[in-house]
Order: sequence, then structure tokens, then C-alpha cells
Amino acid sequence: MTKIDDVARLAGVSTATVSRALRGLPTVSAATRRRVLAAAEQLQYAVSPSASRLAGGRTATVAVIVPRITRWFFGTVVEAVEETLHESGYDLLLYNLGGRERTRQRVLGTANLHKRVDAVMLVATPLRRAELAALTVLDLPGVTISSGSGVPGWPCVRIDDVAAARTATRHLLDLGHRRIANISGDPDDELAFTTHLDRRRGYQEALRSAGIEPDPCLDVESQFTIDGGEQATIELLARGEPPTAIFAACDEMAMGAMSALRDAGLRVPQDVSVIGIDDHDLSGVLGLSTIAQPAAEQGRLAARILLDPLGGRDLPPPAGPLVPGPLVPGPRGVGPAGPSAAPLILPTRLVVRDSTAPPRAD
Repeated sequence: MTKIDDVARLAGVSTATVSRALRGLPTVSAATRRRVLAAAEQLQYAVSPSASRLAGGRTATVAVIVPRITRWFFGTVVEAVEETLHESGYDLLLYNLGGRERTRQRVLGTANLHKRVDAVMLVATPLRRAELAALTVLDLPGVTISSGSGVPGWPCVRIDDVAAARTATRHLLDLGHRRIANISGDPDDELAFTTHLDRRRGYQEALRSAGIEPDPCLDVESQFTIDGGEQATIELLARGEPPTAIFAACDEMAMGAMSALRDAGLRVPQDVSVIGIDDHDLSGVLGLSTIAQPAAEQGRLAARILLDPLGGRDLPPPAGPLVPGPLVPGPRGVGPAGPSAAPLILPTRLVVRDSTAPPRAD
């Protein structure tokens, strides 16, 4: 049985070069690739994907770690990452933490990823000190998506959550609203991400810039889900005088708010305006005003960043401007040992639909 070593010997190259040539990676010259292919054909060598990868010391696999795959943002990001990796011959190994402490410890607190993947992507997953130490020991290229999940030396792809919330709240202020509520994430949520803190800050900044001091009675915390938004709105209405507008930290919470308002006999937007952040797939159907964020593009860009030090095929440049840049690569491209890199911030945009309008005259 012909082995990859036999092909390498006949072609006069290393087994790693044979592996790269047969996978079609751009790091092999055209002449060398022709020589390898001719040797493989002469020896009737059948490529074993696993053997080819291991010959180069690579698994051709990227670990992607997400808090909950069932959430719209995470699912959209993962789909885009998988498509981009597939274009360069890489596989995706998905770790869905799902709020399970045992899963989190197995994935992040041990050497579970050792020799299983070539790189790591963290999506909205802030790390504990021991988890950060475990990833640093692996010395793998890495990238994070979303604020609050930074790792020293790893590039971060995200939006400006403070600015997005500020834009959403300013839209309500421009319509004439002054009694604006905020429903956002629960800091005790097991996902432990910090996006809701940035979005609350943007909400408060917009109010203060309009001369309005944020009212704690108009600020309710709940989970980043439809049910969470519904429960937050029910609590908000139980506190007394209802707001004329609600800023929800994500579209799913906004959908829950719209449901709770309808059940309470209030009309959207005639009685209460509602705006969210995301541009969820259902937002257009529901007529929800929102701040659209490029979730899929964040996934594609993060995948490109990882493919660069891994020698992936050339890919089209990302769409839209990035602020700021450029990346500051570490000794191995990007990784825990490298210097810190400025985050790559993708733009957001206001999408006005039927759920926001000026407050009633009375």
C-alpha cells in the first residue's frame, strides 16, 4: 500500500509539502504541485484526509466556542464561519456551552483542545482566569467575536455596542419620546457576557445628552430571549406609569416586549414604541425597528483572520469599513503570546420600521 512518504520521496519534497499540495493550499508553487500530483498518480496514491493533515502537523480544524447555538446571533455567526472555513478546506468543531458548567470546564478549563484543532474562535464568551491560562498554554492562533470576550493577543471582531444603543435611543428621542425604558441582559445570567452593560451605557449616554437623567424604575434586567423580554415588560408595566417607548438590548427581547404590550391591551407603536438591536430574521416580518448588525460578516471576517496564519486560500476582502485597524499579529500570526490588537469594529445602521412613532399627544 502506497504511503504519503512514498509520494514525498518520488517527488523530492517533504511529506508536509505533499499534504499541502494535495489539499490545494496556496503555499505550494505550481511547479511543485504538478510534481506531487504526478508522483501521486504514478504511485496510485489515494489521499487519506486525516493522514494528509497529520503529515503537516495540522488537523485542518478550527474550534468555535459559543454560549448557546440556539440564539439567532450565535447561529448566524457559526453558519458564516463554517462556510468560510470550508472554502479553504478547514472543518469546524463546534462547542456549545449551553450554560452547562461541566461542559464549560471540559472545553475551557482543561487541555481538551490540545492536538484536536489548529485554532480557536470564542464567540461572546468571557473567560475566567483559569480558562485564559489553559488557552494560553495551548499556544494556538485565536480570535474573538463580540465585546467582553477579549483574550490578550487575540484580535477581536465586533460592533460598537455603546454606539448602537446610543443610536437606537436617540431615534426614540428624535421622535419626541422622553419616558424611555430599557430592558437588557441579566448580569447573573450563566452566559456571563457583557454586551448588555455596553448597551445600557449607550442608552444612558443618549438620555443624558438630551438632558434626561435615567430613571431606575424604567430599567429592567432579564435574559436575552423572547421570554426574557416579555417578562421584563410585564415587570415594567407593573411598576406604575408605563413608558412611551422601550429600547430592548436585542431584537428577541423586543419581540417579547411587543407580545407583552399586546397582551396588556397596549398598541405598538400608537401607545408604546419599541426598538431593538440585531435585525433578526423575523424583525422585518414583525415590523420591528432595529439597529442592524452584520452578524454573518463578523463570522466571515473572524474566520479569515484565523485562516491567514494557517495558510488558508485567498478569500475576498470583507464588505464595509472596519474601525480601527490594522491587526497587530503575534509571533505565530495571532495568538495568546502576541501583543494586543485593536478590535475590528464593523458598522451598524438604523432600520426604521412600523414599531416606532412619535408619542401620543396626550
